[in-house]
Amino acid sequence: MKHAGIIINNEALATDRIYTYSIPESMALSIGQRVRVSFGQGNKKIDGFVVSVQEETLTKNMKLKEVEASFPEYYFEEQDVLLMEDMRRKYLATYLDVIKLLIPRGILQGMKHKTSENLYPVMPLSKKHHKSPYIEIYEEIKNHPGQHKKSDLSKLGFSLSSVNTLIRHGYVAVLSEKEYRYNVEEYAHYEKKVLNAEQQRAVDTMDHQPGAYLLHGITGSGKTEVFMELIRRSLLRGEDTILLLPEISLTPQMIERFKGRFGKDITIFHSRLSDGERYDEWHRVKSGKVKIAIGARSALFLPFQHLKLVIIDEEHESTYKSEMSPKYQAKEVAKFKMAQREGRVILASATPSVESYFEAQKGDLTLVSLTHRATAGVLPKMEVVDMREELLSGHRSIFSRSLVEKMEGVLARKEQMILFLNRRGFSTFVSCRSCGFVFKCESCDISMTYHRDHSLMCHQCGARKYMPKVCPSCQSKYIKQFGTGTEKVEEAIKEMFPSARVLRMDKDTTRHKAAYEHMYQDFKNQECDILIGTQMISKGLDFKEVTLVGILAADLSLNLPDYRSSEKTFQLITQVAGRAGRGDKPGEVVIQTYSPEHFAVTFAKDHDYQGFFEKEIAMREALQNPPYTKILHMVFTSEEEPLLQEKVHEIGDALRNYLKSYDTIMVLGPSPSMISKIKNQYRWQLVMKGDISPLLALRIKEQVHGLMKSVYKRMKVSLDLNPNSMM
Repeated sequence: MKHAGIIINNEALATDRIYTYSIPESMALSIGQRVRVSFGQGNKKIDGFVVSVQEETLTKNMKLKEVEASFPEYYFEEQDVLLMEDMRRKYLATYLDVIKLLIPRGILQGMKHKTSENLYPVMPLSKKHHKSPYIEIYEEIKNHPGQHKKSDLSKLGFSLSSVNTLIRHGYVAVLSEKEYRYNVEEYAHYEKKVLNAEQQRAVDTMDHQPGAYLLHGITGSGKTEVFMELIRRSLLRGEDTILLLPEISLTPQMIERFKGRFGKDITIFHSRLSDGERYDEWHRVKSGKVKIAIGARSALFLPFQHLKLVIIDEEHESTYKSEMSPKYQAKEVAKFKMAQREGRVILASATPSVESYFEAQKGDLTLVSLTHRATAGVLPKMEVVDMREELLSGHRSIFSRSLVEKMEGVLARKEQMILFLNRRGFSTFVSCRSCGFVFKCESCDISMTYHRDHSLMCHQCGARKYMPKVCPSCQSKYIKQFGTGTEKVEEAIKEMFPSARVLRMDKDTTRHKAAYEHMYQDFKNQECDILIGTQMISKGLDFKEVTLVGILAADLSLNLPDYRSSEKTFQLITQVAGRAGRGDKPGEVVIQTYSPEHFAVTFAKDHDYQGFFEKEIAMREALQNPPYTKILHMVFTSEEEPLLQEKVHEIGDALRNYLKSYDTIMVLGPSPSMISKIKNQYRWQLVMKGDISPLLALRIKEQVHGLMKSVYKRMKVSLDLNPNSMM
């Protein structure tokens, strides 16, 4: 008798294993199918997923429960099970965590295709009904077959009673049809461009054979056209392609270009889609109706049958690392999938991550370079302004005198500019000048940000309240806002240039689903003069009339408690600066900073990635930071602070004892996390640094969970190998 290996739909860690069930003779099962089984001593009916089907004879006295029911659709294949095993091991995840990436969101809650009851003409009206209002209703249905429901005709003023009469007598039929929730909008044709010699060499190199490539192209070097030519060649071979983007803000431009070049049958897949839209897009890919997907990291798990090319644009971005379990790195998953399928993965960036460039130096990635801008444009002229000198001279504005002068010139010439500040809101924090009280979130250990509608907002948990008129500590009226956010920049610009058309793009202004696209179109069509924004405007966007970029506070990322802070600063400056001068007109960039001598700023000013990399990698080696080591970050949370502290110290001592024979591994902590409380959960951390293999990380995980068994309902732990941030 055949038997199946099944993953149970249960979140408990104790059930994170493969269970064996026998398959009834009348049932045929395939890997990836959803089934219904009895589970546990109480024989609870529960869903599961088939990960193996075997015919080996089991021990005679082994009694197995039978699979009770199966669902016809299957959601993954045998090669996906290998991916599942790899991700479970590498990212310390559960089987179910990974399965949820592979299946359509909502399937476990019973989501199905949306259907609509549409009306069709069946036969001509008889003399008996060849009169008003039947003729008018029948003609409307005949002229628009399948485009009306009963409710639509009612809205047009027709009587439902008359509609039902036509249905009852067989003149009109009601057919239930699937109603698809995906974007099939068509765009203006995007003309194929002739590649320059450098672009052509890049395409030929990366299309030559399977493997992993790093495409290092300066801003404006035409990487998108290289992507399009690679995809065109893949389509001619009948292959599928996934293009990953780090920000939803980049998708409107990419959709416009790719649908303009390749047609409407491209799936767009990102977090702003509803569950229903994601469900339908997933099935559109599964049925082979599309060959190209554009989206965020989750698009990597779409069920393409002939996937041979994965392109990861702006590969240095932190958004390719998931912050939710499984905490996977999309670049690593893409490499695994393409190795399985003998395909190609292309990592592309003007500012590659230190880790990726290090891999290219070692030969693990094939380095391909684009060193010139694709158009007649040249890299923008960069100016660094020391804001310390501005203060000493009595100039206390958000904008340096040089930037103001250049803004006036841009507006006079009717060109466009971008102002970048990676902090939203109006003021960073609010404090009482009398007693020093700082308004903090009641649920999180961070100060609340002041917004222009006189509200205070926590950017961790989203809590919001109106700012009181007096200090809650000393009743003083001397309350003042400190710091600057994008809202304050917007207000200052409108005061300075009242006739300028200003657009602000940050998380607060783009909450609406279509907000990104509307803003993109407005700025592209030159209906705005000044675009103010956070990190979401720092990359990828291509506006020909932008001749000035102002980076208002280049130091923000430098001051982060993160070994990547210099790298992030260099990348941000370079990427934002790359928005200037992409057309025929020369571009200028003003970098405002209090640390003009920092190497991240000086190398960015000189457009010198190689110099920055050599300096940064030497520091990483000296301090034994990645890529020379790995970091395992553990965050423990609980509403009970005394319990949390006691248990974390106990775990720290146990791990030090467990790892005492590993002389290459350091255990740091325990200590409070940088943000010591979020949503009423206190947070403590342990950090391990050294030569941590996936197997050792898994053993550490088992040790930690074993030590937490007695308090598991009162305390949680999150483990992350090589985290983006240790806040």
